[in-house]
Amino acid sequence: MLFLEKFFKLKDHGTDVRTELLAGLTTFLTMAYIIFVNPSILGDAGMPKDSVFVATCVAAALGTLIMGLYANYPIALAPGMGLNAYFAYVVVKGMGLPWQVALGAVFISGCLFLFVSIFRIREMIINGIPHSIRTAITVGIGLFLGIISLKSAGIVVSNPATYVTLGNLHESGAILAICGFFLIVALDRMKVRGAILIGILAVTVASFVFGGNKFMGVVSAPPSLDPTLFKLDIMGALSVGILNVVLVFFLVELFDATGTLMGVANRAGLLKAGKLDRMNKALLADSTAIVAGAFLGTSSTTAYIESAAGVQAGGRTGLTAVTVAVLFLACLFISPLAGTVPAYATAPALFYVACLMLRELTEIDWDDTTESVPAAVTALLMPFTYSIANGVAFGFITYVVLKLLTGRVKQVSAVAGIISGVFLFKFIYLGAG
Repeated sequence: MLFLEKFFKLKDHGTDVRTELLAGLTTFLTMAYIIFVNPSILGDAGMPKDSVFVATCVAAALGTLIMGLYANYPIALAPGMGLNAYFAYVVVKGMGLPWQVALGAVFISGCLFLFVSIFRIREMIINGIPHSIRTAITVGIGLFLGIISLKSAGIVVSNPATYVTLGNLHESGAILAICGFFLIVALDRMKVRGAILIGILAVTVASFVFGGNKFMGVVSAPPSLDPTLFKLDIMGALSVGILNVVLVFFLVELFDATGTLMGVANRAGLLKAGKLDRMNKALLADSTAIVAGAFLGTSSTTAYIESAAGVQAGGRTGLTAVTVAVLFLACLFISPLAGTVPAYATAPALFYVACLMLRELTEIDWDDTTESVPAAVTALLMPFTYSIANGVAFGFITYVVLKLLTGRVKQVSAVAGIISGVFLFKFIYLGAG
C-alpha cells in the first residue's frame, strides 16, 4: 500500500487505494461492452472474432497500463468506436482492401501520431483544424454508427427503390434490439453502473429463449492470437495509395484522444491553467497503444470518455487505470460468452453511443454558414456515402471554398488548406472511394 501511495502520489491527489480501485471498476463496467462489440464489428471485415477478442483485451490492457504507469492519469484506453466501424465497413468492405492492409494503415497512422506527440507538433495541427469540422467529425461518426447499428438490428434494410427502408419489426432480433436500447437508456439515466454492458448481456440472455441462440459456456482458456498477431501488411498499405484512409485514422485519433483527455482531466480537476501538464505523456501512451494494437490485430486504440465515470467515482491517479487494465486481462478467460453475443445485442449499445455523439451539434455556430454548412456537409456525407473519409474530405473542401468565395481566406489555416488540397487532389486525380 505504501508503494502505491508513493508511486501514484495518492495523497497529493486527495485519494486513496480503495477509492482508486472502486473507480477503476466503475470505469471498466462502463466500457467493457467493447470486448463484445469490437469482435462483432471487425468480424464483419472477415477477421477471426476469437483472435480479435484477445487483441481487444490485450490492446486495451496495454494502452491503459501505459497511461496509468507512465502518465499517471485515471484514463482508460481501448479500440475506438467509430474507428472500428470505419476500418470494417469503409476500408475493408467498402474499398475492398484486405483487413491485413487496413491494419497496416492503422500502424502507419499510429506512427504519425507517435511522431507528432514526440516532437510536440500536435497543438499546431489541432489549432489549425476549424472547430466546426472537429465537432462535425464526431457528429458524423455518430450518424454513421447509427445506420450501422440499425442495419445490424434488422430495423433498417436495403430497398432498390428508396435505398433504405424499415425492416421486419416482427423478427425476434429487431424486437430484442429495441428492448435492449430502451433498457440501456433507462439504466444509464438512472446512473446504473455498467448500463451498456447490462443491456448487451440482457439481450444476449433473451436471445437464448427467443432468438434461437446457443449457449457455449462462460469461462475457458484464452483463444489463440496467432490468426491476427503480426498479420498487418504495412507495404500493402503503402502501395495501394490509401493516403485518405491513413489521414482519417490519424485525424480522428488525434481529435478523439485530445478531446477525451482534456474532458476527463477537466472533470477530475487535473487541468492547470486550462492545460494538461502531462498531455504529451498521455498522447505517447495513446499512440503506443495504436501501434501495439495494429501488431496484435485490432483497429485504433484511443482514450475512452467512459473514464469520466471512474473520475466521478473518485479516481484521480493512474492506479484507477491500472485497475482497468487488470480487469481487461481477466476478461481473456470469458471468450465463450463473447462468442455467443449476437449482432442485435450489440446494436442497441452502438445506437445509444450514436445518440450521445449527436449532442456535439450544439457546439456549431449555426449563424455563420461558412462554418455551419461545412460542418453539416461533413456529418451528412458520412452516413449517406457510407464513408467517414468522404465526409471529412468534402467538409474540408467545402470549408475552404466557402471561405474563399466570401472573402474570408485569412480564416483558413495552413493546416486546413493543406488537408483540403490533399483530398481535392485525391478526388480529381485518383478518383473517389
